[in-house]
Amino acid sequence: MRRSHIAIVLAAAAALGAPVIAQSGPGGGPGGGGRERMEMLRGSGTPADVKAGTYALEPGHTQVTFSVSHMGISPYAGTFSGGSGSLTLDPNKLSATKLSVTIPVTSVQTTSDKLTEELRSADWLDAAKFPTATFVATSVTPRGTDSAAIEGTLTLHGVSKPVTIAARFFGAAQNPMSKKDSIGFIGRVQIKRSEFGVTKYVPLVSDETVLVINAAFEKQ
Repeated sequence: MRRSHIAIVLAAAAALGAPVIAQSGPGGGPGGGGRERMEMLRGSGTPADVKAGTYALEPGHTQVTFSVSHMGISPYAGTFSGGSGSLTLDPNKLSATKLSVTIPVTSVQTTSDKLTEELRSADWLDAAKFPTATFVATSVTPRGTDSAAIEGTLTLHGVSKPVTIAARFFGAAQNPMSKKDSIGFIGRVQIKRSEFGVTKYVPLVSDETVLVINAAFEKQ
């Protein structure tokens, strides 16, 4: 695959928050010409396999990753976890979908213990004063066969703003451990953290912040 084509695939994947794996194709590897192919991770089933009903967020397998530009040198990411929430949907009537998710801000984690504590402090997210972040959907609009635009209100650091999440269906199957019908989605949204009152080190650490949501739900 030509380098320009690789860039296009990566950009498309990033737009939907899709995990991407780079592998050597035929002739790849040492002395093999280095031809690459890109594969997007996919789950089980199709959107047609999603059963109508109410689902609860599965906290152990739901992650929210944030990414910023660190001084224009490198991207830097961290995660939030331990969320809770509810999703009520009918695949044949997505416009009636109800979605509400809460994430504990104290769950923030990075590869630096010092930075993790700083992010929880009043200089950044002020987890003591604003212990949770929430998203409540106001509308869901299909975008093709397996994607949707989810409009709603994000509340972070005590500030509420409208955002639109670009979401893609990932998988639907019965969880072999819990024996519950489960579904998963990937979402992506870009925000300006300063609009939520998180202004520390802007612009050395970018104002633009990308949130990627790996969401798992179990049918109730």
